[in-house]
Amino acid sequence: MLQASYRDFADSQSLIFVGEENLTYKQLETEVKKAALQLQSIGVKKGDKVAILSLNMPQWGIAFFATSVLGAVVVPILPDFHPNEIKNIILHADVSVVYVSETLRLKLEPISELTVISIENFQIGSGKTQALFGDMDEQLFEYPKVEENDLCSIIYTSGTTGKSKGVMLTHKNIVWTAQQSWIIQNVVPGDRFLSVLPLSHTFENILGLILPIKYGATVNYLKKPPVASILLAALEQVKPTIMLVVPLIIEKIYKSKILPEINRKLISRILYKIPVSRRLLHKVAAKKLFATFGGKLKFFGIGGAKLDDNVERFLMEGGFPLAIGYGMTESSPLLAGAGVGKTRFLSTGLPVEGVHLRIAQPNLKTGLGEIQAKGENVMMGYYKEPELTKNAFTEDGWLKTGDLGCFDKDGNLYIKGRMKNMIVGSSGENIYPEEIESLINRMEYVLESLVVEQKGRLVALVHLNMEELENKYRNMKTEAVLYLNDKTDEILKEIQNKVNIELNKFSQIQRVVLQPIPFEKTPTQKIKRFLY
Repeated sequence: MLQASYRDFADSQSLIFVGEENLTYKQLETEVKKAALQLQSIGVKKGDKVAILSLNMPQWGIAFFATSVLGAVVVPILPDFHPNEIKNIILHADVSVVYVSETLRLKLEPISELTVISIENFQIGSGKTQALFGDMDEQLFEYPKVEENDLCSIIYTSGTTGKSKGVMLTHKNIVWTAQQSWIIQNVVPGDRFLSVLPLSHTFENILGLILPIKYGATVNYLKKPPVASILLAALEQVKPTIMLVVPLIIEKIYKSKILPEINRKLISRILYKIPVSRRLLHKVAAKKLFATFGGKLKFFGIGGAKLDDNVERFLMEGGFPLAIGYGMTESSPLLAGAGVGKTRFLSTGLPVEGVHLRIAQPNLKTGLGEIQAKGENVMMGYYKEPELTKNAFTEDGWLKTGDLGCFDKDGNLYIKGRMKNMIVGSSGENIYPEEIESLINRMEYVLESLVVEQKGRLVALVHLNMEELENKYRNMKTEAVLYLNDKTDEILKEIQNKVNIELNKFSQIQRVVLQPIPFEKTPTQKIKRFLY
């Protein structure tokens, strides 16, 4: 794949920092070969494990490709992981070399027999071999024999249920997924990606790095974390054509910028309740949002977690170039997707071409059952975990996703929640907390929520937009804090009443509790349920 891209897109820009033009595909080839020769010079060979603990940057891709072309195995580590977790991964995966970015070096505890390479300048250790990389003659590099079914990457997931597992993906898993994703959205030379998700996550790794490199696009990286001011400047400069995000990014924009603007005037609040005028308001707001994103977006891909219903409706009605995807690390990651103009409200779209999905033992009444998958993108298994691997598959070889879903008559997939999250009611009814949370999250002032079972009762933990509430009631000069507390209790009670009207008797919430701080989340911004 890489050799074809180097040849076909030689003079196009490949992996760059925003505002820079300094790495054509031809130059990328030189850098990758030098890095591969450097790895060989310190004894890295086929099958050895090389970790990358780094923020997003062009060198991340160089390190990934250099390791892969040798037939060595890349172990991407999420920058958000705790030092203990990082140490456990390095030891569990038998890592011998780690690329690290300067800002994360302190997270790396000294481990004997571990070679550390600074990813910014490819300097080994403490500087005694600083010239090594620059002295490499890339023309001396010869590609070792690597098979498509060889192990390419071990990606450790930080799930919503605790312990990390090392998902083993082959070269074929990764490149095949990139190839099939192109069917959902054609990527062409001249396309500009703006990368905002961690490259150590499968979603960004494969759809935000392998896919663009396979088809000659340019990937732009931020030099600083994507806070609002940095991101807005980058959007203006890059004018991306393709972006991949997790729901939280767009939900924050909707709830902090778009909704307050609509709620500011009484007339727009009234009009917003009428479907026809709501659609018009959405079109106006989405047009402004489109301009904010640089005005050239043709594909805005959302995945990694469930998108808030209200936000999805806004993007669809506003004509924003929305695309939805569903998958998991174990399937490299894409299983289903809907491209721009093909999205259906609340659906994750059709199965990816070449991927087979089935609903196991569907409920006769609801059609709900576990989603199971087969395809060239499905993992080899979990590293050093034969028992976990065995449990991840059915006896006839289908991957068990652990997600509950159903298909509509046109074959579109709808996800209803995680099997592990399902709560069994007192009379044996199945209660899906995600569906209740979806209703709660539509309520005014709600940023996020979590429904749990406590002593046989359904309790909703709700995190409110206190900033918006404070702005609304800051004019109440006397006893403002007391007033705000009363108002908060009133809002929580109102949430309970309004949500319960829309729920079956057995799914109704008995108590709503204020969650004062945001919930702790995984790297794809899913709430870590096991903590609550």
